[in-house]
Amino acid sequence: MNKVYPDAAAALDGLLRDGMLICAGGFGLCGIPERLIDGIVASGVTGLTVASNNAGIDGVGLGKLLRSRQISKMISSYVGENKEFERQYLSGELEVEFCPQGTLAERCRAGGAGIPGFYTKTGVGTLVAEGKEVKEFDGETYVLERGIRADLSIIKGWKADEAGNLLFRKTARNFNQPMATASSMTVAEVEEIVPVGALDPDGIHVPGIYVKRLILGAPYDKQVEFRTVRARENASAAAGSEV
Repeated sequence: MNKVYPDAAAALDGLLRDGMLICAGGFGLCGIPERLIDGIVASGVTGLTVASNNAGIDGVGLGKLLRSRQISKMISSYVGENKEFERQYLSGELEVEFCPQGTLAERCRAGGAGIPGFYTKTGVGTLVAEGKEVKEFDGETYVLERGIRADLSIIKGWKADEAGNLLFRKTARNFNQPMATASSMTVAEVEEIVPVGALDPDGIHVPGIYVKRLILGAPYDKQVEFRTVRARENASAAAGSEV
């Protein structure tokens, strides 16, 4: 079975439809499936529900799908860096389901493990718990959270073999790993594809059984979400340091 496709449009062909639920890996701009997001933008599908830690920034990552009004609902833990997200939410154009970060990761992991729900203390007594079942265990109150099982998962990896076995690089693993298992149709983009057998089996982060389609997304422009620089020394101090 050939899992390697020439580009995002080919890898997404036949998978997209209006109103579907998509799990999208990434954290800020780290480990986001840029090429696949662009492919979804180009497809024109609308009414999407997207589960993702956040929605990128204005015009970057999932921010592109917000700008094109293709997302109708976000399931996210953090939305603070996207002004368009904020504007659509406050104007009632976008439905938002806020979910604590660890809970969101566990909801995706649970969905991939066939677990329909689990109890957690996170969010008890807050707006997060409104309308949800609560239960006591050993004198402590817990809230029931549902596992997430998406129609499609889009993730970004560092390296993969042709069978779809994936490696992530450092913090770019983030939400990509649990979301890779949270649907029966996972499409991955990676920076490098190697022959089967080239990767150490003990080092695989996501087995190829979970990855149905794969594209080479490189080269990438490494964007910086927040650029923080140190103030330049004044001219006299700089001159003195050279003496």
